[in-house]
Amino acid sequence: MDVRSLMIKDPITISDRTSVQEAIHLMQTNSIRHLPVVDRSKKLSGWVTLADMKQGLLPAMVTGLTVADLMIKDPITIHLDAQFEVAARILYEKKIGGLPVVNDNQKVVGIITVTDLLKAFINIMGILTNGSRLDVSVGNAPDAFEKVSRIIRDQGGEVISVGIAAHRTDKRIHYFRLKECPVEPIIEALRDGGYKVISYTR
Repeated sequence: MDVRSLMIKDPITISDRTSVQEAIHLMQTNSIRHLPVVDRSKKLSGWVTLADMKQGLLPAMVTGLTVADLMIKDPITIHLDAQFEVAARILYEKKIGGLPVVNDNQKVVGIITVTDLLKAFINIMGILTNGSRLDVSVGNAPDAFEKVSRIIRDQGGEVISVGIAAHRTDKRIHYFRLKECPVEPIIEALRDGGYKVISYTR
């Protein structure tokens, strides 16, 4: 899944001549926390956040500072064809809430935020779908995942999505999200097969 399919298209933008008060009003009125700063050709020249603008409001009122004085110059960007995993990694590692999305000409074509990525994750994992979850220690054998998946299918379970623990452990833990079904027969079959069910939800 690429950034293009997740981003907020045609975002609201401002110029570097915009007053801090105007930027804050625009963000509050539209319930947004980030604004790209662009020039007349829509090329990115900066990035502002609601928190930064609020912090700069009093100095702006006293000294006449504008967005140009407070904006993040040369902000981190992401290309609209980048994969959403890349955007997630940048947001996580840089501890930021959003990124301007640009095309080959560095023109702003969208914004992607932590909220957009969370929605994508929820959809991919099927979290809002009625169903069950099994957390299974599958071991380190090369074919363990295939064997566990087969046991689940043989017992009538239909897998919606699978996740794996990111932290390193002696035994890999997989999270199987299933369409709603009786999980007890699956759990019993997994235990009979030598696999440990760490936890489950019906």
